[in-house]
Amino acid sequence: KKYLYDTGKASGEHAGTVLYSRGMYAGMLAAEGIKTAQKMTGKSNITAGDLRDGFEALEMTEEKMASIGMPNFGPSFKVSCESHGGPMVTAIQQWDAKNKTWSLITPFSPGDMDVINRLIEEDSAAYAAENNLSERCG
Repeated sequence: KKYLYDTGKASGEHAGTVLYSRGMYAGMLAAEGIKTAQKMTGKSNITAGDLRDGFEALEMTEEKMASIGMPNFGPSFKVSCESHGGPMVTAIQQWDAKNKTWSLITPFSPGDMDVINRLIEEDSAAYAAENNLSERCG
């Protein structure tokens, strides 16, 4: 708001919409992945491999999200080489047309990880076999 809307560089008409919020969240995660990679490598000009490593070491806590201006925006999570999917949780939001806002109406809840992990492992193994890739995690 301070750097875009208040300076006239953007209208803000889409702020708060689902697609806008998804874009903001994706941009924040990209920036945090880059910052993590830069911190890990000690260099500002990172490589694609450095960025991958930064994303695989990314940890987003509520405290961190609040410190960058996105409190209660998403669940806390930690990524690893073995798990790129984050916390694998979902929640339901509801649109308030009068106030033009989305509200979280359920807590974040996990999916059926027995089913989901089996599907991920099967698909990953098939993709690796089809593309002659070797496992680099674990």
